[in-house]
Amino acid sequence: MTSKATILTAGIDVGSSAVKVAIVESEKGSGRERPGAKIVARTVERNRRRDPGQVVTLAFETALEHAGVKRGDLAYIATTGEGESVEERTGHFYGMTAHARGALYLDPSARAVIDVGALHARAVRFDERGRVLDYRMTSQCASGTGQFLENIARYLGVTLDEVGPLSQTGQNPEKVSGICAVLAETDVINMVSRGISAANILRGIHDSMATTLAKLLRSARAVGVVQVTGGLSADTGLLSELALAAAKLGGGKLDVQAHPDGVLAGAIGAALWGAFRTERLQSLGVGVTATA
Repeated sequence: MTSKATILTAGIDVGSSAVKVAIVESEKGSGRERPGAKIVARTVERNRRRDPGQVVTLAFETALEHAGVKRGDLAYIATTGEGESVEERTGHFYGMTAHARGALYLDPSARAVIDVGALHARAVRFDERGRVLDYRMTSQCASGTGQFLENIARYLGVTLDEVGPLSQTGQNPEKVSGICAVLAETDVINMVSRGISAANILRGIHDSMATTLAKLLRSARAVGVVQVTGGLSADTGLLSELALAAAKLGGGKLDVQAHPDGVLAGAIGAALWGAFRTERLQSLGVGVTATA
């Protein structure tokens, strides 16, 4: 149970391939920054062709159980991503806003985030308070997405956990289409028929993805520390190539970083914004309701 000096909120990030939930405890009256906020429970539940509503319920109830709290203990339940239809929500936040705030929580020195989701990727530049200053986004058919990489891994017969380390062993990366996922998958099929190793195929894919992501960051005028979030934030092969691609493009220095909780950035950010909104509404004498 949270103390009277703290506020407990939940963030639910509903993605195309997974639902992420974070329950966060922060100090009351700590404003946007919320120093000292801590994650008391975290859950990631893959959709795996299940009913999205059931996955949300399972992930949310699992997080509550891990935190040892009930729904009534939460001051605010914030959703982001595709979570606008979640019945339990108190309010909804745009994905770029939630990821910016979540990235800032994970690394206070961060000033940009590159969110690599299942169907698209986006670069977001923000200030020291998490206010979005600029952003750029890929289309859903782009080859620089999580679903695309998952399809390739399945075709090559490797798990997603194996993709990053295997890619880093590639010595002669094969170039693939960086524009369209369908063309890139065709490239991979041709590579396999030519006997190209999985390591070199994956490194070539990571190189292509990294170039696209680095261009997004440059287009959003990002500089300084960049947090990688989303489902591919733990892909060491992609992180390595992204750092190289950013350096090749020139411009201001980009310091590409990743955090173990990077996949939860959207959920964390939503929970933090939920706490801030709760106190703002209370200060105005407005009660928090399910339509706040």
